[in-house]
Amino acid sequence: MTSVFCGIDWATDHHDIALLDETGTLLAKLRIDDNPAGLTQLLDLLARHGDNPNDPIPVSIETSHGLLVACLRATGRPIYVINPLTAARYRDRYALSRKKSDHLDAKVLAHILRTDPAEHRPLPADSHLAQAVTVLARAQQDAVWDRVQNSNRLRSHLREYFPAFLTVFRNFREGLASPVCRALLAAAPTPTQAAQLTRPQLRAILKKAGRQREITGEVERLHALLREPQMHQPPLVEQAMGTKTLALLRQFNAACASADELEAAVVDAFTAHEDAEIITSFPGLGHLTGARVLAELGDDHTRFITARTLKAYAGSAPITRSSGRKTTVLARHIKNQRLACAGYIWAFAALTASPGARAHYDRRRAAEERHVAAQRNLFNRLLGCLHHCLTHHIPYDEQTAFPDTA
Repeated sequence: MTSVFCGIDWATDHHDIALLDETGTLLAKLRIDDNPAGLTQLLDLLARHGDNPNDPIPVSIETSHGLLVACLRATGRPIYVINPLTAARYRDRYALSRKKSDHLDAKVLAHILRTDPAEHRPLPADSHLAQAVTVLARAQQDAVWDRVQNSNRLRSHLREYFPAFLTVFRNFREGLASPVCRALLAAAPTPTQAAQLTRPQLRAILKKAGRQREITGEVERLHALLREPQMHQPPLVEQAMGTKTLALLRQFNAACASADELEAAVVDAFTAHEDAEIITSFPGLGHLTGARVLAELGDDHTRFITARTLKAYAGSAPITRSSGRKTTVLARHIKNQRLACAGYIWAFAALTASPGARAHYDRRRAAEERHVAAQRNLFNRLLGCLHHCLTHHIPYDEQTAFPDTA
């Protein structure tokens, strides 16, 4: 069992290292650059203090990303990621004056590992494929959020001078992200230009956007709607707003393309993983949502010993605050936000894909729970089933998951 503990205060271009023994005595301190030479210095320092493949020195650091963490993970040593807020609380134990320095932060991180290792978890031993799915799934989720943000910005701008355009595509499932919508807006960014579009021009726009069926009817609908009377900005102002619309549209198109490309990449990586078949056997979990779930859970099935810890991590389990005679049960706010977001989509889709899930949700609603609370409870139930299936390598079974379904 190791008796040396390493704390690393991470920064953009350099890192501070502190090594402590089991009594808390400082053994060594070092500042390294964020480059191969710095990594070599760190590994040499650890080796001089007893580091070896059979008994590696554990490391605590405040980030789980970056090349330094990746290289340290490759050595097979335990790496504990400490939340910066947690580290700030520990700092007061060692510096009542509230002084702060990079070296002190490194020492504090080493002390955390020395005194409370059981209160923190090392990085899971996920496979490289699972780590790749994590990178792609998070990037795709970010791209979707960027797409929504760009869509809202474009929608808000159109309301100022071209609100009629929004009514044209009000019933489209994809909204402004529809290829037809974006192609038409690129061809006619102002109401004056839109009203001048002829039927042949509208037909060409629809075909260019990929429309293949019911083109004639859609041409007539657009031709009539775009010519309806509406209020106008002054001509010069309208033209300026149309120019701004084209600029916003280019950003929106880039966001849509990024989201689509990343979706294809993450689905390809996810389907190659051995857990994909089990995950997609669950009602409401397709390849994209399943990839997001796998990205946050990883494939180290020892990471969550019980389903209870997984539910707390996802934020689906409530938190209880008890003091004296007063007990309060509240929704958990400290959680993995990405997993919670995927869980909301998962639970909502499961309502139509699983009779048991629907019955469970209806019972919660009948007990006067709000929609969000009932859906979170359903997500909590499904997470427990997922933990069981992944741990035992078995697919989802509706009767086992919801045996009380009538």
